[in-house]
Amino acid sequence: MLASELHKRVVVTLGGEAVAQVKDTVFDAGAGRITGFTLSGRGLLAGPLKRSLPFSAVHAVGPAAVMVASEAVFEDRDAVMGPDAARQGQVIGVPVITDQGTEVGTVRDVVIEGGTSGRVIGFEIAADENLDRRRRRVFIPRGHTCAVSGQAVVVPARARHFVAEDLPSFGAQVAAFRADAGRRYADTPARGEGDLA
Repeated sequence: MLASELHKRVVVTLGGEAVAQVKDTVFDAGAGRITGFTLSGRGLLAGPLKRSLPFSAVHAVGPAAVMVASEAVFEDRDAVMGPDAARQGQVIGVPVITDQGTEVGTVRDVVIEGGTSGRVIGFEIAADENLDRRRRRVFIPRGHTCAVSGQAVVVPARARHFVAEDLPSFGAQVAAFRADAGRRYADTPARGEGDLA
């Protein structure tokens, strides 16, 4: 699913009480996953809440709501935002660059793996001519070497060969990308402890 699809989704307890609404999705680039959501109150005049929802407390994500056991799972906003939130900044709208220095587009959205893992598997990007001559919207895998700052998202250069034009076919491309990474890792000669292949 796309992170933007969760925006304004109602947060509902298992008892059926609507207790909040998703305001923003918080992405931890280092961990490669969604850490939680900032929240706003329900209703026309409701503003942002001082408490947030950690992703680990999400019971289920449905097409119309995010389910939690109770309002007691909400935590202080800083616990979900993390210490690097101010430094990392926004992901939407930043350039996507390969680890070889080629700019391939601009982030439009974040793709989250289904279920409740919160794992980020890729990005929806507005491709530029270095990736797609027609400059379409495409989906590109994140990769384990992904780096994200408020200035750019860096993906492996080989991710360019595993893009998809739509979200339903993106799952197969991510699986192929992971399989290719596994083969490359297996074919790499052993290095010293602590080195990355």
